[in-house]
Amino acid sequence: MEKTIIELENATQTLKLLGDKTRLTIMGLVKDGECCVCEFVEVLQMSQPSISQHLRKLRDAGLVKEQRRGQWIFYSLNTSHSTYPIIQQVLEQIPDQKEKLRALENAGLRIQCDL
Repeated sequence: MEKTIIELENATQTLKLLGDKTRLTIMGLVKDGECCVCEFVEVLQMSQPSISQHLRKLRDAGLVKEQRRGQWIFYSLNTSHSTYPIIQQVLEQIPDQKEKLRALENAGLRIQCDL
């Protein structure tokens, strides 16, 4: 299997974005699926504008993809990004974020975007 070399500039930008705790948590939350802004607000206990700023940085760098459904925007990990191997390695080294999503679901807050 041939190893893909990631350009230094791209690696630096990705690692800089992942160096922020909020953005790293967001990436961990979308590692296995997608989340809506309102779910990030609940999990991270931050304001919607603050979450949106973090998401904009991740989206502009191409690390996450967004899909609009009605008035809601859902975010997912962009596995085709050139630095995905770095992202994957970093996410394997942090605690799994699924429990936060499960707690949200148990509180009945995971489905509010579908209303």
